[in-house]
Formats: sequence, structure tokens, C-alpha cells
Amino acid sequence: MRKSKKIIAVVLSLLLSLNFPFLGNNAVKAATVLYNNAEGNDGAYTYVLWKDYGDTSMTVNGNGQFECWWQNIGNALFREGVKFDCTKKYQQIGNISINFGVDYQPNGNSYLCVYGWTRNPLVEYYIVESWGSWRPPGASSKGTIYVDGGSYDVYETTRVNQPSIDGNTTFKQYWSVRTSKRTSGTISVTEHFKAWEQMGMQMGNLYEASLNIEGYQSSGWANVYSNTVTVGGNGGGNYSSNNGNNYNGNSGNNNSGSSNSSAPGTNQGTVIECESMTKSGQYTGNISSPFNGVALYANNDAVSTNVNFSSGTNDFTLRGASNGSNMARVDLVIGNQTKGTFYFGDANTAEYTIKNVSHGTGNQTVKLVVTADDGTWDGFCDALIIGGSGVSTGNSNGGNSGNNGGNNGGNSGNSGNTGNNSGNNGGNTGSSAVTKQCEDMTKSGQYTGNINNPFGGVALYANNDAVSYTQYFGSANHTFTLRACSNNSNMARVDLVIDNQTKGTFYYGDQYPAEYKIQNVYTGTGNHTVKLVVTADDGNWDAYLDYLKID
Repeated sequence: MRKSKKIIAVVLSLLLSLNFPFLGNNAVKAATVLYNNAEGNDGAYTYVLWKDYGDTSMTVNGNGQFECWWQNIGNALFREGVKFDCTKKYQQIGNISINFGVDYQPNGNSYLCVYGWTRNPLVEYYIVESWGSWRPPGASSKGTIYVDGGSYDVYETTRVNQPSIDGNTTFKQYWSVRTSKRTSGTISVTEHFKAWEQMGMQMGNLYEASLNIEGYQSSGWANVYSNTVTVGGNGGGNYSSNNGNNYNGNSGNNNSGSSNSSAPGTNQGTVIECESMTKSGQYTGNISSPFNGVALYANNDAVSTNVNFSSGTNDFTLRGASNGSNMARVDLVIGNQTKGTFYFGDANTAEYTIKNVSHGTGNQTVKLVVTADDGTWDGFCDALIIGGSGVSTGNSNGGNSGNNGGNNGGNSGNSGNTGNNSGNNGGNTGSSAVTKQCEDMTKSGQYTGNINNPFGGVALYANNDAVSYTQYFGSANHTFTLRACSNNSNMARVDLVIDNQTKGTFYYGDQYPAEYKIQNVYTGTGNHTVKLVVTADDGNWDAYLDYLKID
């Protein structure tokens, strides 16, 4: 990033950290000492001592700091953090991070971790930074993620008829366990939540996020001398993963180098890795998180490549992300002519498709370039996917098949592949793509209505305007693609909700119809309600929806 942007970012970060962390009462007061199960408030923080039996003490020192001691216990937890009211998911709350420092001296089985719960579903979660004699949880890992400069193994376990915030019951446990111990630093809590959901581990409405010292049939002590919980802002520790179904980091389906192979999970399109393109501009550089790709930090930062086109119309998909919650814009330029703009509304990796792009045939220079940078965002680019027949790059290992699916190639206007639709239910998604026209869905909200321009579809004009339908899922993980646009140059946002759980957001930066793709969405199997809804309307835009495609 440019030095000026770095300086500004650092200053803003310092200011935000001064304004928004949850701080306790700074007035000098006597410490609170607990010996048995208890809960109370320490300024904006909540502290909890819980045990089943044994000798324990917890001294609450203020501002999130505490000391604890235990021996002869079955299970004991000492924690302090922020409680929520279980009405919002983490996406609605904002980024959560914890800056911590602990003198941690366990003797036996113990964890130093971030700890909390969600409801609907009921989940107990752990982000383990250090441990005693045994590294939890003793299960098979679902994969490895990379957050805050370290790697974490991810696990999912089940507790049957055990204590919970809702009494004795059965519930899931989610774990991120760091591969190397640490007792101080910053934990980007929200990045773990994002990674878990990408792995199909569904998060519910958030109950708490606390720094926790836990002991199990052990003894020990700890002095938590730093514990600052920050809620809001853009977060910082973007994750990548190497689980087999995820297309970033070191994934099993990763396409590297100057590949012409098909997009992961499909047989469609020519994939060109952005890091293999020619870089230009003052600050363009490679990145390794949230994927192996390229960052465009400033105006005129660009990557380009030569492509041999035998046909003059293709679909162009860019897999990328913004570096934060401000919308990133990356222009598609072919033969020195701007053909459209890819938009990425947050730090979650997504695919944005510009369909039916007309261009010259033969060898053409294809460039991805930033021209609208205002200093508040960076554009992260992973891969460019070109759909259509007769496409080859300068680094081709042979012809390309042009095996397009869905609505690639000559498809235009408001037509679509609706052959799999069945009444108000989308067909079985177990093995093939299903396309559902939005005007065929059930409409709700005060202003939702049909439109016939720029396509035959539906307009969502205000918060809670929505369309929905019942979809049968034969398998539990899917990719959702929404073709839509804004009514103007202000960014439109449409949430994807399945059975009242928000799974992600589609973003559209202008009035030109485009496809935005959210990958690896956990749906469960059987019949589920799929809803597209506006929840962030500020009166400056409307969302126009054409069709939803599920792969």
C-alpha cells in the first residue's frame, strides 16, 4: 500500500481504537474477588466464573483484566468480555477483535482462548491460543485456516446432554486451535466466524465474545493483564484456508500459474490467475491473503495479459474482494476500451460476472485496472475467468473447450436457463444447476414489485422488501449467483437468507446487470426457504433482481 495510505490507515486505526473498544470504569475501585459461580459487570464488560466443583478464585481488576486460580476441579471457566442479546448475527454486529496479554501458568489440561455461544443454532465456540498438557479437542480436523499471521486447525464436535446457556442439552462445539502457542497479540474473532461458515459450520445469533481461561481436572493460575474487546470497524486478519472445497489459500482445487483450466467445481471458462499477469502501476503487488493473488492499491495499478479470442462475445468473471467494508472497483479493459467494472462490497471473497461483453477477435490485451480509488479501499484480485468459445491465453497449453454452462456465450437480455424450475420450487440441486426467475418468487415487503427494464424481474425499493421461495436441496453446500443491478451508480446490497439465517450479501455498483456469486454456502438438505431481501437501504438506491442460480 502507498506510504500515505499506510500512514492514514495507522492514524485512523489508532483513533478508532481509542473511540470504540469496550472500556471499563477507569475510576480507582476495589477489586472484586469471586470464589464460586458468579456473574457481574465490569463497566462495559461482563465477567463470569463457572465451575462444576473444586477450589477456584477470580479477581476482577477492571477494564477487562482479571486473575484466576484453580485446583481440584472438574471443569472451571474464568472469562471476561462482551455480551450480546442474541438478536443479531456477527455480520450485523460488526467486526470483533480482542487484544490480549496473559501470564498463563497451567498445570495439566487447560485452554487460553476466546470463548462464546450462539443461539439458533446453539453453538459453543473456542478460538484457542494456548493450552496446557493436552491440545484440544482430540477430533479430526476439518481443515486449516490462516488468521492474524498464524495457522489454526478447525474442528466441529458434538456435546450430548451437557451444560449450556440453555441448560443441559445437546449442542455443537466449533474450534479453531492455533498450531503454535501464544499468550499475547490480537485475535480477529470475526475472521474465524467467516472461515467456519465457509466450511459449513453455521453460526447463530451471537450471545458473547470473551477471553477465557478454562481448566479441566487440573490446576493452575493466570494473570490477564490485557483484554481489550473491540466491536465495529473493518477488522484486520483476513483468513485463507486449505480445506478441500474452498478456492483460496492452498485449497485442494487451487489453480496456480498461468492456468487455462476450468473454474473450480465447474467445467466452465478459462481461468487466468491474476498473479501470473503482467503487473503495472506504482503499487501493484502480490498477496497471500485472503488468497494468492494481486492487490491494486491506487489509481492506474493494473494487471494485464494477452488473450486470443476466436469469438467476439464472452462473459468475464473476476474473483476478488475489497480489503474492508468499502466498495472496491476494478475496471475491465480490452484493447484500450473499458468494457465494464467489477464491484466488491466487502472483504469476503466473491465472483462478479459481466456478461455478453463484445470485443475484438484475435490477440487482445485484457487489463484489470483501478481508476476510481479514493484512498479508502484496495482491490484484491484472485483470478479472471473468461467464458465462451475459442479463448486462449499467451501461456496456453492447448485449445480451450468453450464448455459454457448456465447463461454464458450467446445468452442475452432477460432470457435464462429456466428448464430446471418447477412451479414455485426450484428443482433438486443435488447434481445440476437450478435457475429461478425472481419475478416467479413470492413477494413481500411494502414496495416490492415487478419491472420490465433493464430485464423482466423484480425491484426491491426499501428495507424488508424481499422475494422468497422453497428450494429442495439434495446436498448441503452450494454456490448462489444472483443476476441483478442497482438503479443508479450507488451500490445496491441484497442479502441471501436461508431459513432466517443470513448467508451473505450480493453487491451491485451500477445500473448494468451483472452476476455476483457467493460460494460454499451451507444450506443443509431437504426443503428450505430461500429469501433475497434488502436490509441496508439508505434511500439512495434500489435493487433490481433478474434471476437466482444455485449450483
